[in-house]
Amino acid sequence: MVKVGILNVTGYAGVELARIIATHPEAELVSVTGRSEAGKKLAEVFPHLSQYDMTIESEITKSIDVVFSALPHKASAEACQYYYEQGVKVIDISADFRLKDLSVYESWYDVTHPCPQHIEDAVYGLPELHKTEIKAADLIANPGCYPTSAILALAPAIKAGIIEDDIIVDSKSGVSGAGRALSLNTHFSEVNESVHAYSIDGHRHLPEITQELNPLNDSSNLRITFLPHLIPMTRGILSTCYVSLKTDSLPSTRTNEYLREIYNDFYENEPFTKVVDGSPRTKHTLGNNDCLVYPWIDERTNRLISVGCLDNLVKGAAGQAIQNMNLMFDLPEDLGIESLAVYP
Repeated sequence: MVKVGILNVTGYAGVELARIIATHPEAELVSVTGRSEAGKKLAEVFPHLSQYDMTIESEITKSIDVVFSALPHKASAEACQYYYEQGVKVIDISADFRLKDLSVYESWYDVTHPCPQHIEDAVYGLPELHKTEIKAADLIANPGCYPTSAILALAPAIKAGIIEDDIIVDSKSGVSGAGRALSLNTHFSEVNESVHAYSIDGHRHLPEITQELNPLNDSSNLRITFLPHLIPMTRGILSTCYVSLKTDSLPSTRTNEYLREIYNDFYENEPFTKVVDGSPRTKHTLGNNDCLVYPWIDERTNRLISVGCLDNLVKGAAGQAIQNMNLMFDLPEDLGIESLAVYP
């Protein structure tokens, strides 16, 4: 049985981790922390977790095999460093270890990295691209929610060399992606019955998307425009990606059938990334660890349109973190996260 600790269980990603681990047959949650609710029972703060007879503490007090950090960036790296250097496996859900270029990280996050010596030790925890490395890793940088949807929507086409380098990623996210902290921008009266684009001058997830997609094709020097939107729902991300096809990169007939073969071959052995037959809705991934990918060629414009759809708190955060834990401990990859979506 894998002994698990969670840093900052009171955030949305942290409480989602606790929810999933509660029914995981090979993992046991033994200790949790939370800065604002320390001293309270976990079930008092989150009554739906009443099966846990556990107190939220200011620090991990039990022996653990793996720690999940759901702390904010910088604070997460500071906490992860201690456990990593003590020989505990670490899965960081923050952005602190995702970007390999220290200057890029410090520029986008406007902080000095607290432990840059471990950046190269970290493996980017997207199993569809890095499964072998994840299995051997002790420090995982769990991907961002937006990047997971965009990378999975585009990776097969880039790997196959069928698209040009100028890509537009148009993403919509539910409000839970902003976290549990109070903010005017996520106040009900501001969000309800309204949609808006934000971070038009650049979003922190852009360098993460570029970092992971560029190496898939040696000839690629991608120019990616990434624009997120906040929509009035709790969970879900829908990323629609647009990019022109290279001339004569696909046969003149059976174009979409050939495209689907490329995508199906790429994800043939991936249990959670599914190439689907129709355009997905966010409710088709509600509460589960799937990323539904729908690639299509607009033959009128010779342009690939590829949709990536997921639950930002599951495949976009806690579920993918559990998927990484399974791989790190040589457990079945889908163990404890096989559930279907809640629809409607």
